[in-house]
Amino acid sequence: MSKLARRAWFAYFLAAAMLVGLIVILVRYAVGAPDWMPFQKNGLVVDRSGTMLMDNTDGKSELADNATVRAAMLHILGDTQGYISPYLLNEYGDEMSGYDRFTGTRHTGNGYGRMQLTVSAYAQEAAVYAFGGQKGTIGVYNYKTGEILCMVSSPTYDPRNVPDVAGNPDAYEGVYVNRFLHSAYAPGSTFKLVTAAAALEEIDGIEDRVFHCDGSALIGDEVVICNAVHGDIGFKEALCQSCNVAFARVAQELGAERLSKYADAFGIGKSLAFDGFITKKGNFDLSDATTFEAAWAGVGQYTDQINPCQYMTFMGAIANGGEAAQPYLVESVYFGDREEYRAAHKTCGTMLDRQTADELTDMMHYNVVNNYGEWYFSGLYAGAKSGTAERAEGQAPNALLAGFVRSEDYPLAFVVIVEGGGAGSAACTPIIRQVLDACIVAMNS
Repeated sequence: MSKLARRAWFAYFLAAAMLVGLIVILVRYAVGAPDWMPFQKNGLVVDRSGTMLMDNTDGKSELADNATVRAAMLHILGDTQGYISPYLLNEYGDEMSGYDRFTGTRHTGNGYGRMQLTVSAYAQEAAVYAFGGQKGTIGVYNYKTGEILCMVSSPTYDPRNVPDVAGNPDAYEGVYVNRFLHSAYAPGSTFKLVTAAAALEEIDGIEDRVFHCDGSALIGDEVVICNAVHGDIGFKEALCQSCNVAFARVAQELGAERLSKYADAFGIGKSLAFDGFITKKGNFDLSDATTFEAAWAGVGQYTDQINPCQYMTFMGAIANGGEAAQPYLVESVYFGDREEYRAAHKTCGTMLDRQTADELTDMMHYNVVNNYGEWYFSGLYAGAKSGTAERAEGQAPNALLAGFVRSEDYPLAFVVIVEGGGAGSAACTPIIRQVLDACIVAMNS
């Protein structure tokens, strides 16, 4: 009996080992099968209007005719040297090649893949020209549908005319990084929108509150410095004039716990995932903050960090009554005449109450009318908040502008960051003016 028992246990062991091996093979097949089938990349990538961005069909290896467009698309389509990953081509490689996981084969014949993006080559080109070689990033998207119309990271270069990056480290610092997706920045005063939203929901009568600003205020054991002496100033005007004293007082009243709750609700420390990209997380951590540090964080400094793409969706949520669409870049993929992929519109979820969103929209529109100038936003109903974020000693501060156009025809949210740009509105409004105009043209074409 003992011999039979040993044989039975040995048989059970072999069966279990075979089962585990089969599971491993199936998992490896599901994940890596497309890579086991060598194939020549054969596909066409076009922008939202059908303009060719990349053509690898029929043995070709071509990019857009326009050098500026090629540079604008570098961080989306990748480079020719392997320093910048072609995330989209990797993510939709199966669909572009007609790969069938069930049969394990690729379609043959004259068919080829065609990927249509949501971005506009015209808007991409406008963004590169608007930056004029400055470092930074810009993103514009439709907060109703999720379509990204413009996403540019600067510096960039023409992948058909690769510069001496190593020999020019200052000019090409961070050129291999997609700043819009994979960077995080101190938000400066753009973060006052988070504090304002929290105050609108948590502090009764905040809209009628009057603050007094002498240019500085003692909070805890340290002094908050303002950018001006505002005297008596209301809540709405404090946002428009970006009064550090008023917003530090508001942040102090809210406290670290409530500020953290709203930063989390707005996704500040979370990633977005779409089309093979995972955005870098921002940061809002007040776990060890003093009273002053928590107040300073509410102004947009301390250890605050935002990811541009994620913050753009927050702008969309404000404009759209508290909820915005998740951004995406790929509209469709075809192989031959067969549709292999079609983007589904998804939501990022409810970020804030509709009444709060509407009140904050009104405050941001007030900023545009009374501070930045409506002419920078194509004459449409727009809201915005600028920021100036301090950097290391000896470095000029970063300039930021975040906002939206609230329009049935052009529901657009945006973020602009100019590294070392100084004052946010002065550096960023000329850029957003050119890019918004280009996006509107693209939406009409």
